[in-house]
Amino acid sequence: MKPLCTPIKVGILQCDEVPVKLQPRFGLYQEMIQQMFAGFAKQFQLDVFDCRKNEYPDDIFGYSFFITTGSRVSVYEKKPWIHVLIDFVRELDRQKIKLIGICFGHQIIGMACNGKVENPGKGWGIGVAVNRVLSTPEWMKDECDTLNILVSHQDQVTMLPEGAVVIAASNFCPYFVVQWNEHFFSIQGHPEWNKDYSRALMNERRSIISPERIEKGFASLEKGVDSHTFVRWIMGFISK
Repeated sequence: MKPLCTPIKVGILQCDEVPVKLQPRFGLYQEMIQQMFAGFAKQFQLDVFDCRKNEYPDDIFGYSFFITTGSRVSVYEKKPWIHVLIDFVRELDRQKIKLIGICFGHQIIGMACNGKVENPGKGWGIGVAVNRVLSTPEWMKDECDTLNILVSHQDQVTMLPEGAVVIAASNFCPYFVVQWNEHFFSIQGHPEWNKDYSRALMNERRSIISPERIEKGFASLEKGVDSHTFVRWIMGFISK
């Protein structure tokens, strides 16, 4: 195992932005990720690379691991920057450098590893998604039966490559948390979000999500979320 850098250097692969209207209240995605790790590691140094502008590090070996943001676009859209990102993820795979995928990044890993990503026609997953924990690898900290995480997606991974292990799943999203290999680990949800942001984003998307689905999404926010549990999983995975 490649030892973690001190301080722990993390490369954020930025694939979108918080809607401008919501930035004064909720900040930027990189700030959400910084807050997500608060309390787990005091020596984190986060560098941001905007993949939409083809910004990437000169030295990928200078980072303990990389982590993606989500994105409102689909991974199968014919956008040049998406293809560049997929190639970058494949290079991380070849070099066995750890990558944590969040939502869009979960799907990018799926594409890079020759899985399948599509809109399966199930509609929007929003609010709190309840998932069954199916597998508990040795590196996993905090074994549990369920994992509740905030979500906002229609697309999802629908086919896994050989060797990938499903960690958590639901009927709506059968491949919600996946360990792809010894260095890629990802989630369809958003452990970096809080409920207020989820609620605000649902309100922003009323033009594309049905009122009935929005109300169910709001109601799901009464459930607890297990973001801290998932971050402990991340720390276990990158340290193994």
